[in-house]
Amino acid sequence: MRITEIYKSIQGESSYTGLPCVFVRTTGCDLRCRWCDSEFTFTGGTPMTIDEIVSHVEEYRCDLIELTGGEPLLQPEIHELARRLCDAGNTVLIETGGHRDISGLDARVIRIMDLKCPASGECERNLWSNLQHLQPADEVKFVIADRTDYEWARATIRRHGLEDRVKILISAAYGLSGPRDLVEWMLEDRLRARFQLQVHKYIWPPNARGV
Repeated sequence: MRITEIYKSIQGESSYTGLPCVFVRTTGCDLRCRWCDSEFTFTGGTPMTIDEIVSHVEEYRCDLIELTGGEPLLQPEIHELARRLCDAGNTVLIETGGHRDISGLDARVIRIMDLKCPASGECERNLWSNLQHLQPADEVKFVIADRTDYEWARATIRRHGLEDRVKILISAAYGLSGPRDLVEWMLEDRLRARFQLQVHKYIWPPNARGV
């Protein structure tokens, strides 16, 4: 596998926000979202075996692990890595862009699936069949840059009945959307979702790596 970085920090997003977590960040992504904050993952990285990755992760002595990127599902070995980490008794999250098939993932893995809103420029890449494979512990994230994004997310949530199926995350795109406006829209619409900011970007500089 090609890995950009492995590090321990706190979860900055999702319903696990604030918890200590080890991040395994893979290299490579086939999307180019306009608000992407991890372009450094597009190229480079270090080749590592699954044994090397697992050994490195174990050094941190933390049982919450997130597989992220880039797009982790681009790497065929990600399925075996996820299985190995689950077998070791860890809680394993994977953050994926929503355009790659999630059906082959170990059922114990918690999927955090980022459905792309219009402002991302990648909305047409969403793989809608993925919604059939979601489990109650999984989470669907919408990164909101403006009112159009919000209305698209609200319509998508209601059309697919997501409020009754999975955890929903409404995330303000850092530096773009107004968090207060977004919260007011959610309250007005009685949207059953979790509002979130990227907490790590308020603790450390927004472009800091390894945090």
